[in-house]
Amino acid sequence: MVTIDRHDAAAALAWLVSVGADEAVGDEPVNRFRAVEKPAVPAQPIIRPPTFESAPPPDHFPPENRPAAEIPLGTSEATATARELAAAATTLDALKEAIRQFEGLSLKATATNLVFADGNPEARLMLIGEAPGAEEDRRGLPFVGPAGQLLDRMLAAIGHDRTNSYITNIVNWRPPGNRKPSPAEMALCQPFIDRHIALVNPALIVLLGDTAAKTLTNRTEGITRMRGKWFTWSKPDGGTIPLLPTFHPAFLLRSPSQKREAWMDLLAAKRKLAE
Repeated sequence: MVTIDRHDAAAALAWLVSVGADEAVGDEPVNRFRAVEKPAVPAQPIIRPPTFESAPPPDHFPPENRPAAEIPLGTSEATATARELAAAATTLDALKEAIRQFEGLSLKATATNLVFADGNPEARLMLIGEAPGAEEDRRGLPFVGPAGQLLDRMLAAIGHDRTNSYITNIVNWRPPGNRKPSPAEMALCQPFIDRHIALVNPALIVLLGDTAAKTLTNRTEGITRMRGKWFTWSKPDGGTIPLLPTFHPAFLLRSPSQKREAWMDLLAAKRKLAE
């Protein structure tokens, strides 16, 4: 036990009075470090505002009050719109304008130019690639960059050029950063490329690369397994058009050892056209 001298206690009290602590607030000292039980508070329901990962669902607003900017075209709605626009196009010029007017594909907002086609629409040979690159986007024409220059040399090797060939892509707007088009983007573009083929009605189609091959053959194999094999595209009138997948020229620039296989594919296409 600690004993406090009364003189020390008196001196302490005098000091307290001198600094203004001259009023007692309780009979017992308060231990501020002791845990104090808080009175129970009835639980209140927590009401949170609705949250959405992106845009509100279509039924969040009544149709008459729904803001136009908050009605994004869903995949099914956009695809139906693409089919309607494509089916209504009776000429290549009308199809080009339909693609330009279609608002369901976000790639349109990031691209510079619509890249529709190049060459002779009366040609018997049609070539279809994946999507425009930077140079194609700048000039508004397909296959005009380094890959296009290689394609021109490939065509010349079998006696063709852009006067007797017709060239386009599955996707007509450049994806940002030259990335691969997503499956949803290709699905939105398929009604337009199907209509494009039907209007041109070529004798033979060469599919350049994995994206074009998978989209128009409706198969999942990679281009290495599909190249050099014959497939068919069904025409609206019940006929068919032969399809021949081969490597994309951009791939051949990166892998020149595969040019031999691409050359064999071009020779096969030349023989088919001669039949």
